[in-house]
Amino acid sequence: MLACNESRLEDTIQLFSKFGHTKNGGVTRLSLSPEDVAARNYFCECCQELGMNVTFDDMANIYATLPGKNDLPPIVIGSHLDSVERGGRFDGVLGVLTALEVVRTLCDFDLEMEAPIVIMDFTNEEGARFDPAMMSSGVLAHKFDKEKMLDSKDKNGITFSAALEASGYKGEQENRLKEALAYLELHIEQGPVLESKKIDIGVVEGVLGMVCYEITIIGESDHAGTTPMPMRKDPLFVAADVISSIKTELASIDDDLVFTIGRLNVSPNIHTVIPNKVVFTLEARHQNPEIISKVEDVIHNFPVEIEGCALSSEKLWSRDTVVFDRDICQSIEAACEEYGYSSYRMYSGAGHDAQFMASYIPSAMIFVPSVNGKSHCEEELTSFKDCANGANVMLQTVLSLQQKLAKEKQTI
Repeated sequence: MLACNESRLEDTIQLFSKFGHTKNGGVTRLSLSPEDVAARNYFCECCQELGMNVTFDDMANIYATLPGKNDLPPIVIGSHLDSVERGGRFDGVLGVLTALEVVRTLCDFDLEMEAPIVIMDFTNEEGARFDPAMMSSGVLAHKFDKEKMLDSKDKNGITFSAALEASGYKGEQENRLKEALAYLELHIEQGPVLESKKIDIGVVEGVLGMVCYEITIIGESDHAGTTPMPMRKDPLFVAADVISSIKTELASIDDDLVFTIGRLNVSPNIHTVIPNKVVFTLEARHQNPEIISKVEDVIHNFPVEIEGCALSSEKLWSRDTVVFDRDICQSIEAACEEYGYSSYRMYSGAGHDAQFMASYIPSAMIFVPSVNGKSHCEEELTSFKDCANGANVMLQTVLSLQQKLAKEKQTI
């Protein structure tokens, strides 16, 4: 059976990890930074060596195209090259590099495809330099307004528009991906499920819906040493009780519900002063919108006052559950069976470009295990064997999609 070159893929992963490498073995490669541009340049060189045509659009998304025998929409495979600060060597970039290895393998065996294959690098997937995450795929899918995205600023006040101009990767809007037969994205799981279950491949059926609220509790500041406890209106003690109640109530809703208090700000944040204001976020994720609705019911049922402190909540944002293409998921599962890999149907708790692409292109994802579930950190690790397994599944999935096209052509 046709298989990718594991040692070549390992070498490629190691080479790309040098673009923005950190002293502890991780990567800092923020979108459109010099490190990202260097990685982009080398990626384009690799693709051009294979005879691929490389273009980029007005959001600096890169498209490397291997021509097909027929004038058909392409099969698109890829992910992103940018990282978070002090992130890992696999997140995002592995999807691009396994896609590159798939095309290299096809070229090794001089295999002609019915439809073109496009390797795609999405700009600013992480949102680590410019808000929001998945910026460019969001623009392609008409989820975000381009002009607002261009005005997004990094911590140094540089706009995305300025970084785009300086990068050398600003192309034409007409180059945007408008249609495709399929979009396939390989990614590390970024969680512990596959490793704990000793599963080789995750067949990703979709991306979890989620909701994020900001909870504000207002009290009164007084001197920490002179105000008797019964006379205090301390929002931090109230927040502690509310958070404990949230944990108890949400944990009872559904075993698959995940929720996080990710940010907590206390004012004035002085050890000799009773706080007067506490603000914290509550984020929850689940596949079933009815479960998300129950989370919101818990929030809406908070009392407006506790121990003299006023409580209020504001919905910051939410997203619906995204369901990937059933036929592509079945093709991924069939590819696992052909190679003898174990597989597991699952949803992604993290966001990916595929969730936006799925709004107008049949899409699906492949997960490979993350050691100890680590991601977005320098300790992030996936074995090179697992990387190669994922590349093989992507290769076979692409071939099965191409074979389906060939059969359809014969029946016309």
